[in-house]
Amino acid sequence: MMLKTVILECNNVEMLIDFYSKLLNWPVVFKENEFVRIQSPENGMGIAAQYAEDYIAPVWPSESGKQQMMAHLDFGVNDKNELQEMLEKAVKLGARVAETQYGNDEWITLLDPAGHPFCIVIWS
Repeated sequence: MMLKTVILECNNVEMLIDFYSKLLNWPVVFKENEFVRIQSPENGMGIAAQYAEDYIAPVWPSESGKQQMMAHLDFGVNDKNELQEMLEKAVKLGARVAETQYGNDEWITLLDPAGHPFCIVIWS
């Protein structure tokens, strides 16, 4: 068995899937009104956005009594130059750098346009 798709809930499917599609250069491979999936051409891994009418963005970092994140995504890059390029691209596409950061200068946490935390990490 293998993990095929991570599904992120949101209240604006088009906005969220457009963000990840442009960030990763992954094409849309499945589309319905309330569910859209993109997929890596290299390995078949997918990310999908699913509509949730009552969606509430998670708080990062977690706070007691506030909406908790269910998961976050880590995207690996090769070096500090690529990390900086992807950071700039993500922000240009609508992400924001999280106020609280953990780790070092080889790991940065951002929030996508729907508020889901994700990280860009130098994998060695």
